[in-house]
Amino acid sequence: MTTTAAASADAIRELDRLMAQMTGDEKHGPAATSTLDALWVLYDRVLRVSPATAEAPDRDRFLLSKGHGPMAYYAVLAAKGFFPEEWLPGFGSYDSPLGHHPDATLVPGAEIGSGSLGHGLPLAVGAVHGLRAQGLTGPRVWVLIGDAELDEGSNHEALAYAGPAGLEQLHTLVIDNASATHGWPGGIASRFEAAGWSAETVDGRDHEALYAAFSAPHPGRPRAVVARVEPKDA
Repeated sequence: MTTTAAASADAIRELDRLMAQMTGDEKHGPAATSTLDALWVLYDRVLRVSPATAEAPDRDRFLLSKGHGPMAYYAVLAAKGFFPEEWLPGFGSYDSPLGHHPDATLVPGAEIGSGSLGHGLPLAVGAVHGLRAQGLTGPRVWVLIGDAELDEGSNHEALAYAGPAGLEQLHTLVIDNASATHGWPGGIASRFEAAGWSAETVDGRDHEALYAAFSAPHPGRPRAVVARVEPKDA
Protein backbone atom coordinates (compact mmCIF):
# COMPACT_ATOMS: atom_id res chain seq x y z
CA MET A 1 0.00 0.00 0.00
CA THR A 2 1.36 3.43 -0.94
CA THR A 3 1.74 6.20 1.61
CA THR A 4 -1.21 8.09 0.10
CA ALA A 5 -3.42 5.00 0.09
CA ALA A 6 -2.48 4.25 3.70
CA ALA A 7 -3.32 7.79 4.73
CA SER A 8 -6.69 7.52 2.99
CA ALA A 9 -7.44 4.23 4.71
CA ASP A 10 -6.53 5.72 8.09
CA ALA A 11 -8.78 8.72 7.43
CA ILE A 12 -11.76 6.54 6.56
CA ARG A 13 -11.26 4.44 9.69
CA GLU A 14 -11.29 7.62 11.75
CA LEU A 15 -14.42 8.84 10.00
CA ASP A 16 -16.09 5.47 10.60
CA ARG A 17 -15.28 5.90 14.30
CA LEU A 18 -16.86 9.34 14.30
CA MET A 19 -19.94 8.13 12.43
CA ALA A 20 -20.39 5.28 14.92
CA GLN A 21 -21.10 7.87 17.61
CA MET A 22 -24.27 8.95 15.81
CA THR A 23 -27.02 6.52 16.73
CA GLY A 24 -30.80 6.36 16.79
CA ASP A 25 -33.62 5.97 14.30
CA GLU A 26 -33.99 7.68 10.93
CA LYS A 27 -30.27 7.71 10.24
CA HIS A 28 -30.47 7.06 6.49
CA GLY A 29 -27.24 5.10 6.82
CA PRO A 30 -26.70 4.16 3.15
CA ALA A 31 -27.34 7.74 2.06
CA ALA A 32 -24.57 8.84 4.41
CA THR A 33 -21.98 6.16 3.81
CA SER A 34 -22.28 6.51 0.04
CA THR A 35 -20.87 10.04 0.31
CA LEU A 36 -18.07 9.42 2.81
CA ASP A 37 -15.04 8.99 0.53
CA ALA A 38 -15.96 11.80 -1.83
CA LEU A 39 -16.65 14.21 1.03
CA TRP A 40 -13.33 13.43 2.65
CA VAL A 41 -11.34 14.00 -0.54
CA LEU A 42 -13.14 17.29 -1.10
CA TYR A 43 -12.55 18.66 2.39
CA ASP A 44 -9.08 17.23 2.79
CA ARG A 45 -7.58 18.06 -0.58
CA VAL A 46 -9.79 20.31 -2.69
CA LEU A 47 -12.02 22.79 -0.87
CA ARG A 48 -10.40 26.07 0.14
CA VAL A 49 -12.28 26.48 3.39
CA SER A 50 -11.46 25.82 7.05
CA PRO A 51 -12.93 26.70 10.45
CA ALA A 52 -10.81 29.86 10.38
CA THR A 53 -12.10 30.92 6.94
CA ALA A 54 -15.70 29.70 7.17
CA GLU A 55 -17.00 33.27 6.86
CA ALA A 56 -14.31 34.62 4.50
CA PRO A 57 -15.72 36.10 1.27
CA ASP A 58 -13.12 34.29 -0.86
CA ARG A 59 -13.77 30.82 0.59
CA ASP A 60 -15.01 27.93 -1.51
CA ARG A 61 -18.65 27.05 -0.87
CA PHE A 62 -19.87 23.48 -0.38
CA LEU A 63 -23.62 22.80 -0.52
CA LEU A 64 -24.96 19.44 0.64
CA SER A 65 -28.14 18.94 -1.37
CA LYS A 66 -28.34 15.25 -0.37
CA GLY A 67 -29.26 16.44 3.10
CA HIS A 68 -31.29 13.47 4.29
CA GLY A 69 -28.13 11.48 5.09
CA PRO A 70 -25.84 13.98 6.83
CA MET A 71 -23.85 11.69 9.13
CA ALA A 72 -20.80 11.48 6.86
CA TYR A 73 -20.95 15.25 6.38
CA TYR A 74 -21.02 15.79 10.15
CA ALA A 75 -18.16 13.34 10.66
CA VAL A 76 -16.01 15.16 8.09
CA LEU A 77 -16.82 18.58 9.57
CA ALA A 78 -15.92 17.30 13.05
CA ALA A 79 -12.69 15.73 11.78
CA LYS A 80 -11.74 19.07 10.21
CA GLY A 81 -12.48 21.00 13.40
CA PHE A 82 -15.62 22.90 12.40
CA PHE A 83 -17.29 21.73 15.61
CA PRO A 84 -16.28 19.46 18.51
CA GLU A 85 -16.51 15.69 18.31
CA GLU A 86 -18.56 15.79 21.50
CA TRP A 87 -21.55 17.02 19.50
CA LEU A 88 -21.81 13.78 17.55
CA PRO A 89 -23.45 11.45 20.12
CA GLY A 90 -26.39 13.87 20.40
CA PHE A 91 -27.14 13.59 16.67
CA GLY A 92 -30.85 13.99 16.00
CA SER A 93 -31.84 14.73 19.58
CA TYR A 94 -34.12 17.63 20.49
CA ASP A 95 -31.39 19.93 21.80
CA SER A 96 -28.62 18.96 19.35
CA PRO A 97 -27.52 21.33 16.58
CA LEU A 98 -26.94 18.24 14.42
CA GLY A 99 -30.36 17.45 13.03
CA HIS A 100 -31.44 14.74 10.63
CA HIS A 101 -31.20 17.46 8.00
CA PRO A 102 -28.42 20.06 8.31
CA ASP A 103 -29.44 23.53 9.47
CA ALA A 104 -27.10 26.26 8.26
CA THR A 105 -28.00 28.44 11.25
CA LEU A 106 -26.88 25.73 13.70
CA VAL A 107 -24.07 23.74 12.03
CA PRO A 108 -20.72 25.53 11.70
CA GLY A 109 -19.45 25.25 8.14
CA ALA A 110 -22.84 24.41 6.61
CA GLU A 111 -23.76 26.80 3.79
CA ILE A 112 -27.43 25.81 3.36
CA GLY A 113 -30.22 24.01 5.14
CA SER A 114 -31.11 20.97 3.07
CA GLY A 115 -33.19 17.85 2.90
CA SER A 116 -35.86 18.57 0.30
CA LEU A 117 -34.34 16.96 -2.76
CA GLY A 118 -33.76 18.99 -5.88
CA HIS A 119 -32.90 22.32 -4.26
CA GLY A 120 -29.10 22.23 -3.99
CA LEU A 121 -28.10 22.57 -7.64
CA PRO A 122 -30.40 25.55 -8.31
CA LEU A 123 -29.06 27.18 -5.12
CA ALA A 124 -25.50 26.54 -6.32
CA VAL A 125 -26.27 28.26 -9.62
CA GLY A 126 -27.56 31.23 -7.66
CA ALA A 127 -24.48 31.19 -5.41
CA VAL A 128 -22.20 31.48 -8.44
CA HIS A 129 -24.18 34.44 -9.74
CA GLY A 130 -24.08 36.03 -6.29
CA LEU A 131 -20.30 35.69 -6.18
CA ARG A 132 -19.93 37.13 -9.67
CA ALA A 133 -22.13 40.08 -8.75
CA GLN A 134 -19.65 40.85 -5.97
CA GLY A 135 -16.68 40.54 -8.33
CA LEU A 136 -15.58 37.28 -6.66
CA THR A 137 -14.48 35.01 -9.50
CA GLY A 138 -12.00 32.93 -7.48
CA PRO A 139 -14.25 31.02 -5.04
CA ARG A 140 -15.60 27.75 -6.32
CA VAL A 141 -19.07 26.44 -5.54
CA TRP A 142 -19.46 22.69 -5.01
CA VAL A 143 -22.79 20.93 -4.59
CA LEU A 144 -23.30 17.25 -3.75
CA ILE A 145 -26.46 15.62 -5.07
CA GLY A 146 -27.69 12.03 -5.26
CA ASP A 147 -28.51 10.25 -8.48
CA ALA A 148 -32.17 10.04 -7.44
CA GLU A 149 -32.26 13.82 -7.16
CA LEU A 150 -31.90 13.95 -10.93
CA ASP A 151 -35.49 12.75 -11.05
CA GLU A 152 -36.37 16.28 -9.89
CA GLY A 153 -37.17 18.75 -12.64
CA SER A 154 -35.55 21.64 -10.75
CA ASN A 155 -32.16 20.02 -11.20
CA HIS A 156 -32.64 19.56 -14.93
CA GLU A 157 -33.55 23.21 -15.31
CA ALA A 158 -30.44 24.24 -13.37
CA LEU A 159 -28.01 22.02 -15.29
CA ALA A 160 -29.60 22.98 -18.62
CA TYR A 161 -28.99 26.63 -17.75
CA ALA A 162 -25.51 26.38 -16.21
CA GLY A 163 -23.75 24.91 -19.24
CA PRO A 164 -24.74 27.55 -21.80
CA ALA A 165 -24.19 30.24 -19.14
CA GLY A 166 -20.57 29.08 -18.80
CA LEU A 167 -20.62 28.90 -15.00
CA GLU A 168 -17.02 27.73 -14.61
CA GLN A 169 -17.08 28.25 -10.83
CA LEU A 170 -19.82 25.63 -10.48
CA HIS A 171 -18.97 22.01 -9.62
CA THR A 172 -21.52 19.24 -9.11
CA LEU A 173 -20.69 15.94 -7.42
CA VAL A 174 -23.28 13.26 -8.15
CA ILE A 175 -23.21 10.22 -5.86
CA ASP A 176 -24.55 7.34 -7.95
CA ASN A 177 -25.75 4.45 -5.80
CA ALA A 178 -28.24 3.23 -8.41
CA SER A 179 -31.26 4.59 -6.55
CA ALA A 180 -32.70 6.77 -9.32
CA THR A 181 -36.15 5.88 -10.60
CA HIS A 182 -35.60 6.92 -14.20
CA GLY A 183 -31.87 7.04 -14.90
CA TRP A 184 -30.50 8.52 -18.09
CA PRO A 185 -29.68 6.86 -21.44
CA GLY A 186 -25.90 6.72 -21.78
CA GLY A 187 -25.33 7.38 -18.10
CA ILE A 188 -25.56 10.41 -15.82
CA ALA A 189 -22.42 12.11 -17.14
CA SER A 190 -23.87 12.19 -20.65
CA ARG A 191 -26.81 14.26 -19.37
CA PHE A 192 -24.43 16.96 -18.16
CA GLU A 193 -22.27 16.77 -21.29
CA ALA A 194 -25.35 17.26 -23.47
CA ALA A 195 -25.96 20.52 -21.61
CA GLY A 196 -22.43 21.79 -22.19
CA TRP A 197 -20.77 20.69 -18.97
CA SER A 198 -17.39 19.04 -18.51
CA ALA A 199 -18.24 15.67 -16.96
CA GLU A 200 -16.51 12.50 -15.81
CA THR A 201 -17.52 9.26 -14.08
CA VAL A 202 -15.20 7.69 -11.48
CA ASP A 203 -15.10 5.04 -8.76
CA GLY A 204 -16.58 6.78 -5.73
CA ARG A 205 -14.31 4.84 -3.34
CA ASP A 206 -11.03 5.56 -5.16
CA HIS A 207 -9.51 8.64 -3.54
CA GLU A 208 -6.92 9.28 -6.23
CA ALA A 209 -9.49 8.98 -9.02
CA LEU A 210 -11.81 11.32 -7.13
CA TYR A 211 -9.05 13.88 -6.59
CA ALA A 212 -8.00 13.79 -10.24
CA ALA A 213 -11.58 14.31 -11.36
CA PHE A 214 -12.20 17.07 -8.83
CA SER A 215 -9.08 18.98 -9.85
CA ALA A 216 -9.30 18.56 -13.64
CA PRO A 217 -9.37 21.86 -15.56
CA HIS A 218 -12.61 22.81 -17.33
CA PRO A 219 -12.19 26.32 -18.76
CA GLY A 220 -15.42 28.09 -19.55
CA ARG A 221 -17.67 25.22 -18.45
CA PRO A 222 -19.18 23.96 -15.21
CA ARG A 223 -17.86 20.60 -14.01
CA ALA A 224 -19.74 17.44 -13.00
CA VAL A 225 -18.16 14.40 -11.36
CA VAL A 226 -20.27 11.26 -11.07
CA ALA A 227 -18.99 9.05 -8.26
CA ARG A 228 -20.26 5.49 -8.56
CA VAL A 229 -20.59 3.50 -5.36
CA GLU A 230 -22.21 0.19 -4.43
CA PRO A 231 -25.99 0.03 -5.07
CA LYS A 232 -28.11 1.31 -2.20
CA ASP A 233 -29.77 -2.07 -1.61
CA ALA A 234 -26.54 -4.07 -1.83
